[in-house]
Formats: sequence, structure tokens, C-alpha cells
Amino acid sequence: MTPLAQQRCFRHDVREAAGRCPSCQRYYCRECLTEHDHRLLCVTCLAKLPSAALPPPRRPWRLDYAYPLLGLLLAFTLFYWLGQTLILATTDFRGTN
Repeated sequence: MTPLAQQRCFRHDVREAAGRCPSCQRYYCRECLTEHDHRLLCVTCLAKLPSAALPPPRRPWRLDYAYPLLGLLLAFTLFYWLGQTLILATTDFRGTN
């Protein structure tokens, strides 16, 4: 068995192999391998997997949309109270009511 450093990609003869697919036992370059369930698989073997084995698409977490809105609300509130404080401070400083 030859070491990985001397292997070439099964699909691309001029490219050096980056890993071996555990399903078909062939060597592939970085472009031909993809990670699935914490292991590297070639595109062909990944396509052969049943669709139930693929993870369902992730829905965005609903609070991801709320964080920017909460930040804006907090900033608005802080600046509002800062403005109110400055108005009161200038009124007290002038001595007029």
C-alpha cells in the first residue's frame, strides 16, 4: 500500500490526494471530498446515501431576528433618558424653570 502523499485523486489525475473515502476506499483531492457526520465522503458516495440520513435543513432561530431589535430598543431608551437628563441639567444650570 502506497502512502497518502504519493496517491493521486481518482477523478483528477494531476491533483494530490487529500484523503480516502471510507465507503468506496478510493483516494480523492480536497475538492472531491466533503464532510458528512464527522467523516469525509466522496460526492458519489454521498449521493448514494438515503435522503433520511441527511440532516434536515436548519430553520433560523427566532431570537436571531429579535437581537438587533432589542439592541435598537435599548439604544433608543438610553439616548432618550440621556437627552432628558441633559435637558433637566441645563434647565437647573440656568436657574430657569
